[in-house]
Amino acid sequence: MALSSARKAAMAAVAVAALGGVSFFGASASEAAPGPAAHTASASASASASASASASAVAKRSVSAHRQAPPVVTRVIGKGRVDGHRWSVALEFHRTLPKGYTLPTLPDGASAPGTSLLCQRMYIGGVRIDHQGGPWSDCQPVTGTNDPAPAGEMGLWGLHDKGLDGSRLMVANPEPDVAYGVITLADGHRVKADTVTVPGTTYRAWAAPIPDGQTITAVDQYDNHHNQLTHDTNWR
Repeated sequence: MALSSARKAAMAAVAVAALGGVSFFGASASEAAPGPAAHTASASASASASASASASAVAKRSVSAHRQAPPVVTRVIGKGRVDGHRWSVALEFHRTLPKGYTLPTLPDGASAPGTSLLCQRMYIGGVRIDHQGGPWSDCQPVTGTNDPAPAGEMGLWGLHDKGLDGSRLMVANPEPDVAYGVITLADGHRVKADTVTVPGTTYRAWAAPIPDGQTITAVDQYDNHHNQLTHDTNWR
């Protein structure tokens, strides 16, 4: 049977002491590691200290990550001027349901699912579209940062006649592969809008203005390689 290093050292120390000589090595070995039990205790203490340090590092990283994740993240999707008025669209993501917000009720009487809130904030001339509905109008409950539910939605929004006339905004919440949208107007003018994603989430949108009096002939969406993904002629 092979001897461990610690056991060989202990046997050498005993041999030296028996000859009446006390060497420096013998004294040091006797104080630092008198036997296998001490060696095991020392290894245990070292492992424990290492585990504590590792746990502390993980805890610090966790706290740091928690601090870096703000409760509300807002990302401007698009902005500019239309008919002489400033316009803007932003997505506002609340990681938890905000105070004062109540989940909508489903037809069966149960509350709609959702642990977070995604809001679409649209302004024309400094006035928020649908502000009459209260602070949570144009908001929808979602679950976490990767809920696929909002994807595929598209709509026309305005301050008058439910977006059917006046200065309007077209906002799309496209599928993941959509890189941009192009709106073709009746006068031949084309408006391009790039897809923008809210940081730390998969929620994305593109937005473009529609001037007063203009009619939409087509809405097309493309991927990063400029391949046409959708073609819609149902808007006006």
